[in-house]
Amino acid sequence: MITLTSLTEGYRAWIFGAGGGIGSALASRLEADPRCAAVHAGARRPLPEDGKKQPFAFTLEDEASIRSAVDTAILDGAPDIVIVATGRLHGYGLQPEKSMRALEADALMESYRINAIGPALIAKHVLPKLPRDRKSVFAALSARVSSISDNRSGGWHAYRASKAALNMLIRNGAIELAVRNPKAVCVTLHPGTVDTDMSKPFLSNVPNEKLFSPDVSARHLLGVINDLTPEQTGRLIAWDGRIIDY
Repeated sequence: MITLTSLTEGYRAWIFGAGGGIGSALASRLEADPRCAAVHAGARRPLPEDGKKQPFAFTLEDEASIRSAVDTAILDGAPDIVIVATGRLHGYGLQPEKSMRALEADALMESYRINAIGPALIAKHVLPKLPRDRKSVFAALSARVSSISDNRSGGWHAYRASKAALNMLIRNGAIELAVRNPKAVCVTLHPGTVDTDMSKPFLSNVPNEKLFSPDVSARHLLGVINDLTPEQTGRLIAWDGRIIDY
């Protein structure tokens, strides 16, 4: 069990994307933490209410639904931890490109809407709600492949570029946030290679020791979140706590 000792006793967590593999695992781990008072778990369709879990519905492509979700959740108190566990690599007209010849404008736009714009709009409405008198964390799931300096294989153009855009948007948000809320931390996180529906078609060459279950990934991510300090705000951080260069 992961206990977030760096957050205040009775902390509240918000998860956007709690219907996915990693998001669901994060919600379950947070519910199990005796220091956690409530987990607001958001998905496209409301999840079952269960114990500490308080479900809400939102649509990543609809800013009004994001605003409504935030306005409703805040009635229960300010969030101490907010995690955006959304993302799309394939499906709905998306398929990782193997060459520049495969680029399509519609697919690029869709990838940016889901992987960059949606999470950034969540940050827009959530960051002002973070408490100022104690540590709080906003974290959006990104990916190691978003690193420009680490890109040696190319390909996956829309996904790489949209996640790189997310890193920049969150870093900008972190710089603004630090001025008015110096105790808050705002980061993007790389969860590792996780056995979910999103990654399943691309796992054939991944060694078992480098493939995480959603629960193991959630445990790693919450451990990183627990150790975060304001000095790390604005960074892209891997599941093992190492900073990834942009």
